Amino acid sequence: MQYRLLKAANTLAYIALILLTAAFIGGELHWRLAIGALVISGVWLIVTGARMGHLLKTYFDVLSRLEVLLPALLGIGLALFALFRAHLPHLKALAAFELAAWALLLVRYRLNRRQYVRQGHGPMPARCWVSPPAAHLQAGDLLLTSGRVAAGLRESVGHSELVLRTHDGEMVSFSSYMGRGTVLHELDEYLSHLQPHGHYIALRLADALTNDQLDRTIEIAHEMVEENRRWRAETNARRRRFVDRLPLPRRGRERLYRLIRSDGYDWFGLFMGRIANHRWTCIGSCLELYDRVGVRTRPWGTGLLGFGTSVLDPIMPVRLLDDPTFRPLEQPQDPKAG
Repeated sequence: MQYRLLKAANTLAYIALILLTAAFIGGELHWRLAIGALVISGVWLIVTGARMGHLLKTYFDVLSRLEVLLPALLGIGLALFALFRAHLPHLKALAAFELAAWALLLVRYRLNRRQYVRQGHGPMPARCWVSPPAAHLQAGDLLLTSGRVAAGLRESVGHSELVLRTHDGEMVSFSSYMGRGTVLHELDEYLSHLQPHGHYIALRLADALTNDQLDRTIEIAHEMVEENRRWRAETNARRRRFVDRLPLPRRGRERLYRLIRSDGYDWFGLFMGRIANHRWTCIGSCLELYDRVGVRTRPWGTGLLGFGTSVLDPIMPVRLLDDPTFRPLEQPQDPKAG
């Protein structure tokens, strides 16, 4: 509840600030220009400064970086405008103070970058072990990998896989794919295809799975794969019947069916952050399996106001780096010792 309330307060504060800034720039507020610029810059400064600790901690998330840089550019611009526009000395002094405060925030932001390294298309914590050998992975680990989504978002990782162990002791990985739906495949085979073209990091559960949970995870994974296959078959049969009833030429019906045919992937959830029944995004499938086995993560995909709307709140895999449920797997001091 505390997380949801804080998220709601942050969202409302940003909406109010954006509306206030737009009203000022549009000339809808009958304030003296210098005073108005100082007030708007000052409020942005207070909100950004109050959230700075969190934003520096989540620097790996592109939205966190934008939440620092965009208000800073706007605030500095307004403070500079007030500095040259104001005629009273105390207003000029206040503008200079705001400029100095913005400069300090940007210095903190710049120094914080030293704790991260660029990997692929974005930053990740410097302590993360990049592409650890499969022998160092264990059941319950969450793999965050590079790929097309990471490249598009300008982030280091954009796909997720959950490492599992079969009853025969074979290591496999579980996820959901565009065009394929929910799948299980051999871990070594998956990593061998990934590594020549990309990288991955591993997040380990802070509280290890019990033996009972380890046994249940692979069973639940198979159940989810079957749920997804069955839902896809039923959905496509229903859509096929709908298309066949339309008064269209056969070629037109076939094209329409190919357009609306489901591949088992939750495309809506990719943008809105929901975790649906029977179909999932990659991170949605992993979080659903964790939830079914009794592992509680931070609430994700709760929406702008934090209360389950899922609106404009996609669950980006990189954000799991800030979930206290996990800890990043770190490079050992002595690689030979493992």
